Amino acid sequence: MELFNSLSETLNIFLLNAGMWAPFFSCILILLEGTFAFLPLFVFVTINILTMGTILGSMISFVCLIAGNFLAFFLCRIGLSPLFQRFIKNKSKINKFMKSIDNMSFSKLILIISIPITPSFFVNLAAGLSKIPKKKYFYALLLGKPCVLIFWGILGTSLVECLTNPLVLIKVVAMIVICNLIANLINKKFDLDNIFDNK
Repeated sequence: MELFNSLSETLNIFLLNAGMWAPFFSCILILLEGTFAFLPLFVFVTINILTMGTILGSMISFVCLIAGNFLAFFLCRIGLSPLFQRFIKNKSKINKFMKSIDNMSFSKLILIISIPITPSFFVNLAAGLSKIPKKKYFYALLLGKPCVLIFWGILGTSLVECLTNPLVLIKVVAMIVICNLIANLINKKFDLDNIFDNK
């Protein structure tokens, strides 16, 4: 925790002193966050929102967030997955666990991705090592990550208010619930569970 706090503080100071380059560095760090779990996502999202405005900052953060997570998933898939599949051939317990990930429903995958405190690094790693189709994981990221972005975006820009005013925290939770409901509506509207889970 001390290392994390030290790193977070160092990056925060660096970005605040980067001037007009802060959003650029912030976007690069969001891309890397999907691969390196110890990077503090909320710092980068907050910097983008404060420097570029709520709409543009959120949109750019979202694109970088999706790109970083999918890149981590893709690198695990092409680099580690073949070796891992050979390793687990004779490991029945690990094999059973990985099969449960392989067969995870699309809606459950969205739910796991949308939980803000879920470590994205481990989700990307597990999905990359599994046989989850690339297209299925990409769409799950598109529908699940807005919840994460809303949570860290509001929490980062209203941290003091969240700690002192319960209504702000309730607002954050309500927005996450609404975002999740929208994701589920899109899922049902386009029958994505059926499209992805029957492949």
